[in-house]
Amino acid sequence: MASARIGIYGLGTMGSALALNMAEKGFDVAVSNREAEWIAPFIEEAGGLADRLYPHENLADFVAALERPRVILFMIPSGAPMDAMLREIDPLLAPGDIVIDGGNADFHDTRRRARELSVSRRYYVGLGVSGGEAGARTGPSMMVGGPLEAWQRIAPILTAIAARHDGSPCVAHLGPDGAGHFVKTVHNGIEYADMQIIAEIYGLLRGGAGLSPPEIGTLFETWNAGPLRSFLVEITAEVLAARDPQTGHPVVDVIKDAAGQKGTGRWTVIEALRLGQSASVIEAAVGA
Repeated sequence: MASARIGIYGLGTMGSALALNMAEKGFDVAVSNREAEWIAPFIEEAGGLADRLYPHENLADFVAALERPRVILFMIPSGAPMDAMLREIDPLLAPGDIVIDGGNADFHDTRRRARELSVSRRYYVGLGVSGGEAGARTGPSMMVGGPLEAWQRIAPILTAIAARHDGSPCVAHLGPDGAGHFVKTVHNGIEYADMQIIAEIYGLLRGGAGLSPPEIGTLFETWNAGPLRSFLVEITAEVLAARDPQTGHPVVDVIKDAAGQKGTGRWTVIEALRLGQSASVIEAAVGA
């Protein structure tokens, strides 16, 4: 039986997209998921890439299918689920194996886990992945934190699947243990601030200037053609131009006026306070 170069556990939006990206770049990938019923449909939808995907419903079989020393990328919720996963997989790991956490984890947790795994001579890598589902599938930006030895082993895979800017791969080893997750946290915190600014501009134009959502969307479209060009400005223009097919009203007027968060914005504010730095716009976004 052939051995896979890397294993991906967690076939949600990001995990499945990364698995397809790696397979497309020529890597054999073992895949598994806690909800085993997700695996077969994923393989079926992979089409021609399925030949490079090795599905396993059982965790032990999944680990056994990997080249030694093993490389396993977990794309599961951060926090308690990751700690539980590490306890479950620990008896199956050997010295030299690399565990990669690709979720939005608190970098303090990443540092703790790295210390715990290092006792048994296993490597723990915190990987920040940016770009959403489309980026994961066609080329994400990645921020790596962990031992240099681990980075040297996984670099060929991550470099191959990364986005490119001016021909250079958008992936870098940023330092030990939690460095990658720290940078990803601050990256997300900045996006919180961007979205808060966009929301406040919308509020001023809608409530103060009396413009309609499509009119405001046209302004954002104009701004996106200049120095303010960005993904967030682009999609804001598209959202404000959209209409609900059932009512004919602007979509922004019929969706629930609420948003959730996964913690990275809050963590950014906490670290800013610890370092004596001002992050008032990010704090406003977290509190909104």
